[in-house]
Amino acid sequence: MLLLMQAMFWLIAGISAVPFGVAGEAHIAALGMLTMLLALATVLSALGVLSRKARARALVIALEVVCLAGSALLWALPIGFNTGLVSTLVNAALPITVIVLLGNERQAFS
Repeated sequence: MLLLMQAMFWLIAGISAVPFGVAGEAHIAALGMLTMLLALATVLSALGVLSRKARARALVIALEVVCLAGSALLWALPIGFNTGLVSTLVNAALPITVIVLLGNERQAFS
């Protein structure tokens, strides 16, 4: 369920980039498409985890570690990144929760 929530957040972010792409910002349109593809990959990985595939579980854990590293990088760089409560929950707490829940194979598949 948490992976589907994360995929929904990414899908909403990708869709919200579409108006900028229509207005002529081609690089923003490309980033929006990549974000929507990431959301699709997350949904497919969640389906793999539901079908108890260890490879999908490992892929999801790797994705969440990359998300945490990206969030840490955004917090470290002074580029005006939003550090509010919602941003912290979506960018840090959600990936940490998924890693903890999927970390132990016995707990993940029971």
